[in-house]
Amino acid sequence: MKATRFTAAHQSMTFSRRMMIFGGAQAVFGGALIARLGYLSVAQNQHYRLLSESNRVQLIIVPPRRGWIVDRNNKPIAINRSDFRVDIIPDQLENPTQTLRLLTQLMKLTPDDVDRIIKELKEARGYQPVQVAENVPYDQYAAVTVRLPELPGVQPMRGFSRFYPAGPAVAHLVGYVGSASAKDYEREKNPLLITPGFKIGKEGLERTLEKRLRGQPGGQRVELTARGKLVRELEPKPDRSGQTVKLTIDAGLQEYAARRMGDQSGALVAMDVTNGDMLAFVSMPAYDPNSFSDGIGRTEWRMLSEDDHIPLLNKVAQGLYPSGSTIKPAMALAFLKQGIDPARRVHCPGGLRIGNRYFRCDAVHGSMDMHSAIERSCNTYFWATGLITDPAATTEMVQYLGYGEKFDLPIPTQRYGTMPNPDWLMKKYHREWQGYDSANTSIGQGYVLVNPMQLAVMPARLASGKLLKPRLLIADGQPPAPNIDADPAHLEIVRKAMAAVVNGSGTAVASKLPLDGIQMAGKTGTAQVSRLNERGHQSNWTLRDHALFIAFAPADKPRYAIGCIIEHGGFGASAAAPIVRDSMTYLFDQQKAMDALIPLEKQWGGTLAERNARRAAQFEAVAKANSSASGQA
Repeated sequence: MKATRFTAAHQSMTFSRRMMIFGGAQAVFGGALIARLGYLSVAQNQHYRLLSESNRVQLIIVPPRRGWIVDRNNKPIAINRSDFRVDIIPDQLENPTQTLRLLTQLMKLTPDDVDRIIKELKEARGYQPVQVAENVPYDQYAAVTVRLPELPGVQPMRGFSRFYPAGPAVAHLVGYVGSASAKDYEREKNPLLITPGFKIGKEGLERTLEKRLRGQPGGQRVELTARGKLVRELEPKPDRSGQTVKLTIDAGLQEYAARRMGDQSGALVAMDVTNGDMLAFVSMPAYDPNSFSDGIGRTEWRMLSEDDHIPLLNKVAQGLYPSGSTIKPAMALAFLKQGIDPARRVHCPGGLRIGNRYFRCDAVHGSMDMHSAIERSCNTYFWATGLITDPAATTEMVQYLGYGEKFDLPIPTQRYGTMPNPDWLMKKYHREWQGYDSANTSIGQGYVLVNPMQLAVMPARLASGKLLKPRLLIADGQPPAPNIDADPAHLEIVRKAMAAVVNGSGTAVASKLPLDGIQMAGKTGTAQVSRLNERGHQSNWTLRDHALFIAFAPADKPRYAIGCIIEHGGFGASAAAPIVRDSMTYLFDQQKAMDALIPLEKQWGGTLAERNARRAAQFEAVAKANSSASGQA
């Protein structure tokens, strides 16, 4: 076979063909590259511009200022006040060990503080600050400020913190704020919640009104280098403060009633009987919400938790107590509706036998009609009348007037107690209603349990003749209350009897209002908390009976109603009625009310604010002693 010879012409043709294929491939690749570049620079221009911006610029969230809570007269109840704080910017920190050592010296940081800061610095991301301390005293803030050249990455700044001018007087009403928990963040996934210095409502109205009070965060845009160093601050986005919330509360009355309760444990609720506005919502003793908002220490928490007067419990909304004889006006209205003649008389020899048990009255009252039975609080009359009336209809009227009712209010939790009836007893305990059930219920014992709000609502409804609903927020308008389904003549019988309790020869004659032309109507109550043979008024505090008093005034043209309970106070007439008298006086004559309070506070060791300051000092002293003992160990 003859070999093929490749001439120069053949070689040239082969080379040219290869060049064409290679050149075509290059052209296709170049075209694709140009098309891709065009796509990225035109179609994806906005996307990559944003990515570039995010690499160069970071946004620091600026927490919004929390909305104020004010009373019906715009007096501040919960506000924001300027304070100082110190943060660390992790990306600007050059020598963490030396910086922390100097901060500890300047700010007197505890070992726990230092451990927390180190942990948060390790977990920090980006330009977000790590909190060193908030509510910093000015001298410490100034000391850090003048040493800033030695503290790269440290950022002292002014901020805002929550402040409650009345302190413990409003604790259980408004609650307090605190840092968001991990559960709070998981629920919202909102980066604002993990911003240093930002706090959310934890209890009371601060919690339930969180959406109104929080506001909208702002932002500070900062330009950084590739290594995260600050280049400059760009134009900020301002925050938007939360709404101001206006309450129906009268801040002056709220604080006065809290002070007037002294060292007693109990609750007081006042209402405007023309519209249902709650004027006072007082539970004492109470914690200081300023302390909780700043971050309560373990020692203070333990001491509050172990206090037998239970300052951590909101007694207004969560305390449940036997109503005692405060139930009698409502029972009397129920008797009248069932046809009982108010002139019908019952002889009280000092008690009444029901079945094989003898129920003892507080005294030998003799012959009683309905008016005198309410006035002098004769149990025998109500036992005897309860036995001849329908218990279902009787308890229905009492519940209709507010006892055992749950109210639509912006409070986190509410216990509304029990107003027993035959159906409830069968479902709960699987037994029939007996005569002794009627006897116990007719004087507010047995299964009867009410809260202090109901103690104010019941006299408000009796006084106004309206089915009032309690209200806490001015903005929450409500339609006019309907009339109570009761004969106006029957209501007048009950009102006159309640007026005689205070102004006639009743159980609260020592608590007449010291006001010319204004009389108060009321009803005392004493609720047993233990068996008769264990009870005592001077021995063990926990064995004393609860003292209750309900009232409205003026008796002839009602405007205000108050319900009060003093835990283990003994007798309603001696413990609860004087507090209601002075609080009611405040509504008509503030100076006379203050004249009555000042001598009492001298006996108790000072005003509420002064006693609270001493208690805070005690908490701090115990905490320091515990810390010293722990260090020596």
